[in-house]
Amino acid sequence: MRGTVYKSTGSWYTVKAESGDFYECRIKGKFRIKGITSTNPIAVGDIVEFELEQVGDETLGIISGIEDRRNYIIRKSVKLSKQVHIIAANLDQVFLMVTLNNPTTYTSFIDRFLVTAEAYAIPAILLFNKMDSYDEDELVEVKYLVEMYRNIGYNVLETSTKTGQNVAKVKALMQGKTSMFSGNSGVGKSTLINVLEPLLELKTAEISEQHSQGQHTTTFAEMYDLSFDARIIDTPGIRGFGIVEMEKDEIGDYFPEFFRLKSECKFHNCLHLDEPQCAVKKALENNELEWSRYRSYVQMLEEDAEETYRTDNYR
Repeated sequence: MRGTVYKSTGSWYTVKAESGDFYECRIKGKFRIKGITSTNPIAVGDIVEFELEQVGDETLGIISGIEDRRNYIIRKSVKLSKQVHIIAANLDQVFLMVTLNNPTTYTSFIDRFLVTAEAYAIPAILLFNKMDSYDEDELVEVKYLVEMYRNIGYNVLETSTKTGQNVAKVKALMQGKTSMFSGNSGVGKSTLINVLEPLLELKTAEISEQHSQGQHTTTFAEMYDLSFDARIIDTPGIRGFGIVEMEKDEIGDYFPEFFRLKSECKFHNCLHLDEPQCAVKKALENNELEWSRYRSYVQMLEEDAEETYRTDNYR
């Protein structure tokens, strides 16, 4: 049988068969050591082959194979620093929810997420959420960030679940597609999903400053079928996003505004650091590029992402 993984708890997987029936499945023993380098050999969104077996009164599935992934979103594993974790696979688009404060989403986090999406050719949409909660000065800062990412070429929406701002636009973008929602803990993912599909009744929680650090030591996602011809993958809030599976000389290619200037650099393998006649550095000096983006890029190149991706402190 063939089906799509809708939920993972680490050892058990909820799989939706092509018939529409759901089955609780586990992995066939030998499958675990077959060239799998991630902490989770199977991710939500994967297409798998499985057989059914009767265990007492229950019908359970045994997953024997996995189809090649069209794409996936990957990050460093929080618990096992030398391994990676696949958050979700076979996506049509990803939504990254961003808040200026309560909690603060740093541009370094946004940029790491966008670079990963670019690397796997997954369209990324930024949702600047809680627009109803900002004062005048904060709105100026939000508008600046919105325009910054729009000018780079990203689809950006300003949203509020309290006022309903642009919720209909988000819904329209989701129709007919499999979308993943991600962001820091407390940015409002579950609340927005509940507004889009009230029958889901996903749990929401107030933000606690005391407990906002170090939550979510695992990253299990879950997919839902929605009533308006869409599928959504909800992910637990994540604090950091470690860049993996990228060579230093390709990271700059996943910053679209840097990539557009690459052909104008003197050296075709220019890293945009200290090389002479670098078009990116020249554009920065002329204020044609954003310094926050360049700082994110340099940090990805030079620092040990294994440690620093959890401690980014600049916007």
